[in-house]
Amino acid sequence: MRARLALASAGVQVELREILLRDKAPEFLATSPSGTVPCLQTGDRVLDESRNIMMWALAQNDPESWLDMPHAGHALIDMIEGPFKRALDRYKYSTRYDDADKLAEREIASGYLRQLDERLEGQSWLFGGEPTLADMAILPFVRQFAMTDKVWFDAQDWRGLHAWLTLFLESERLAQVMQKYQVWESGDDPIHFP
Repeated sequence: MRARLALASAGVQVELREILLRDKAPEFLATSPSGTVPCLQTGDRVLDESRNIMMWALAQNDPESWLDMPHAGHALIDMIEGPFKRALDRYKYSTRYDDADKLAEREIASGYLRQLDERLEGQSWLFGGEPTLADMAILPFVRQFAMTDKVWFDAQDWRGLHAWLTLFLESERLAQVMQKYQVWESGDDPIHFP
């Protein structure tokens, strides 16, 4: 989702190949050293982290000025990709971890969301009136957290966070990147995105 958001913003067209993770095509595995998605091959360079793909796309073209944000934006992304994501995974998939306490992990993750909520007070986006890379790199993780227990999430007194997430969930951009595609198989014609 994050890679597609940046590619759509940048207007950089790529060949999209939807991968079924439990049955990865040999061509995909030959391209992606990690065997993970997303993966972008450009020439002889392979990018297999969504944030790296976002940065690459926006370096090509940044018409919405997503890269025009304070250094604190990168620190927020690091926080969400690091300790928040760890707690999110252990909350959402608690049965996969022997030592995970689902509610304790939810509380850890909530602490980071409170920080975002405070930052959003009186503004639509993390750094003012327009979205930046920080917003688009963080929102998919907040969406994932919210959907884990939507009733509980909606009951939290996070007005700024709720409004911010709603802006994202109702956006045309999200609808564009969430479009479902047929799983790619060897020999299929590529799909161009965006």
